[in-house]
Formats: sequence, structure tokens, C-alpha cells
Amino acid sequence: MTKCFLYVFLGLFVFNLSLAKNIDIQEDIDIGFVCELEKKILKNSEYNYKTFLAKDLNEKNLDQFTINAKQPEKLLIKGLSVFLSKNTKFDVKVVNKDIVLFKAFDKDKNYSESGIINRKSGELVHEITKDLKSDNFEKDISFYTCS
Repeated sequence: MTKCFLYVFLGLFVFNLSLAKNIDIQEDIDIGFVCELEKKILKNSEYNYKTFLAKDLNEKNLDQFTINAKQPEKLLIKGLSVFLSKNTKFDVKVVNKDIVLFKAFDKDKNYSESGIINRKSGELVHEITKDLKSDNFEKDISFYTCS
């Protein structure tokens, strides 16, 4: 559980640092991953940040997760979600030799998806937030191990 919070904290810390510079693509990459779901944290009307292990969920692993980045500001994410695969206008795009960080909103700014992947360790955190403008927003945070 401590590891889980460390990842979330690290992701939020890096995300907050990147807000000053929302677009920072330092290198061109075109890589693919196969990712295995480890656990998921849900916050909604039924659960208040409850953790579920992958074996307790009926969810698929990511077989074709790809990242394509090109300097100075092109970033494409495919295979993580339909929303991200169709999106080319990310609000945050950070790519360097260690991490890839991204965040995108829908046009009404009421739905967002973000993610951070450590390219060295293969750890991926994917967060979906729904009903951002509501007091009863929902979060779905997934943790993956990628190779």
C-alpha cells in the first residue's frame, strides 16, 4: 500500500512541476509496451479510494500501448484508452529519457485522463477523473507494470 501511495505522490509531484512548463518534449521516441494491470483504486459514490487487485477485477491488460513523441511538441498515446487514442491536444506533455507524463481534458473540462510512465522501471499510473465540475467527482487510478 505504501508503494501505491508513493507512485501517486510521485506522479502528482512530477505533474505539479510540469505545470510551469506544460510542453517539454526533450527527445523523439516511438516505443510500444505490453502492460499488466496490478491494481486499481476507485473513488465514486460506492467506493472511497478503495483498492482492488487485478485478480479481483474483470479487466484486460494492455497488449498494444504505444507512445510516439516528436520534438518540439508532438505526443500520441495509443492503446491506453479510446479518449487518449483519439486525442492529439494534450494539456500536459513531458517526455524525457526517464518519464513520459501526459494529461488531457475533454472540451468541457469535465473529464480528464492523465498518466505517467517510468521508462526505466516500466511502472505506469493511469488516472481517469469524471465529473470534474461536481462535488461528487469520480476517480479511477490504475497501476500497471510494463515491458
